[in-house]
Order: sequence, then C-alpha cells, then structure tokens
Amino acid sequence: MYYINDIMNVLPHRYPMLLVEKILELEPNVRAVGLKNVSNNDPYLIGHFPNDPIFPGVLMIEAMAQVAGFLSLVSLNKEGTIAFFSSVDKAKFRKIVRPGDTLIMEAKVSKIKLPFCKMDCTAKVEDKLVCEAELMFYLPK
Repeated sequence: MYYINDIMNVLPHRYPMLLVEKILELEPNVRAVGLKNVSNNDPYLIGHFPNDPIFPGVLMIEAMAQVAGFLSLVSLNKEGTIAFFSSVDKAKFRKIVRPGDTLIMEAKVSKIKLPFCKMDCTAKVEDKLVCEAELMFYLPK
C-alpha cells in the first residue's frame, strides 16, 4: 500500500489537485488501484452544486488518470516526472458521486509503446461502476 507521501514522491500533483489518497494495490506494468474519499470540504464541490454537491465527472477522469500516471511512472522508473494526457476515449459516466462516497479507481495497462502508454480505467463506488475511460499518456524521456 502507498500513502499520500509516497504518492507525492511519484506524482507532481499537489492540493487541491492531488485526488488520490492511497494506492491500495500495485502490480507494475499490469494494474493499480487507488482511493479517493469524496468530502463535502473538497473545494471543487462548493460551486458544483451549492445545494446538491456532486463530484464533477471531469475530476473522476483526473482521479483515474492520477492512478494510471502513478502506475506508468513506477512501472517505467520515472518517478517524479510528468505523464502528460494525450487522449481520453470512450469516457462514460454511469452514476452520480456525492460527498461521503469512496471512489475506488483501477487502471490497467492496455499498451506501452514508448513514449506512449494506454490505460483502461474504471472508477467504482460500493462496487458499482460510476465512470470508465481509455486514457493515453505521453511520457517524456
């Protein structure tokens, strides 16, 4: 298991954009599973929406991307560098995510052909699929 300080040693993101609190499972070059506790105190929920807060779908994509980025950077021994988005495909939002939910994101390596890495990603709440997407990253040398 990797905790927030371990994650910050790999990913360049910082509060409020660091959306992964723990990496629960890691199989380099295969898959990673991460966790995000959605809180009413998260700054992006203040205006989304004031009387009915909903975790933004685009931030679900970002949270999955951070798990995928962690997986790709650790797998390729590139900790501390940046994995840049190059595409998001087949994104689907299946259910609403609210404060109090625990988002479990999984990234699976689909293809690595440097400098690109393709991942199949899912996000679940209570074992129910809430978001999925294919994410592609560019990894500079």
